Amino acid sequence: MADHIVSAPNPAVQAATLVLVRDGPGGLETLMVVRHHEIDFARGAAVFPGGKVAAADRDERLRRHLRSSVTLDGDDAALRIAAVREAFEESGLLLARRHGRLLDADALSELWRRWHERTAASAEAFVDMVHAESLELALDLLHPFAHWVTPEVSPKRFDTYFYIAAAPPGQVASHDGREAVDSFWVNPRDALRDCEDGRRVIIFPTLCNLALLGTSPDADAAIAAARARAVRRIQPTLGRHGDGRHIPVLPADSGYPPLSSALMNLVAR
Repeated sequence: MADHIVSAPNPAVQAATLVLVRDGPGGLETLMVVRHHEIDFARGAAVFPGGKVAAADRDERLRRHLRSSVTLDGDDAALRIAAVREAFEESGLLLARRHGRLLDADALSELWRRWHERTAASAEAFVDMVHAESLELALDLLHPFAHWVTPEVSPKRFDTYFYIAAAPPGQVASHDGREAVDSFWVNPRDALRDCEDGRRVIIFPTLCNLALLGTSPDADAAIAAARARAVRRIQPTLGRHGDGRHIPVLPADSGYPPLSSALMNLVAR
């Protein structure tokens, strides 16, 4: 009898996500974008801005556009650069300084007008923009928030690092219309209710990180909580829902608040 062959899981692609936060009339708000329904991952879902790490995110020229006090290893720097780059591409917000000050709305609008078509087409153009515009990437404002790896049974897998940062004051979001077809600020708890009520599609990792974010009352508290928390690698396994469908299961000591039964019913497959 032939031996049973177990195929190796697909490798997880390195990715980065930026959780931008601010204070709104009702307290903490976070920026979310809605994925285009024709892209190959999380289509039509509301997510935090982010995407795959590109080779250009490791371009040595970018090292000259960081504060001298910023000391990051190669992977951490590339991940943070990817998070900043993807946020600019998908939402129009840019964590960068010129002459020591974060870009204001006017400076950002001019950058978006001149560069967004090119930066949306290639990660290399983002490097060109940073260099040509004498920008300083504000990687020092990013703080680790979470680290998630897609389960091994999934055909498309990501090794995703989440970073949290305060939204640059005065900047206005402007989604790209390609990967992201909408952008909005929302209280994390309201986003969870929107998903429960069928007004938004949100995937499981985003739901969990919204629930974690929602334990903080305002932006400063959310960033302080992230800085105080040890970030651990989260890789869900598969369990069984009451009706026999599969559901993602987190480690018992993951530190994440439980999702409601209504949300778990939505993510069951």
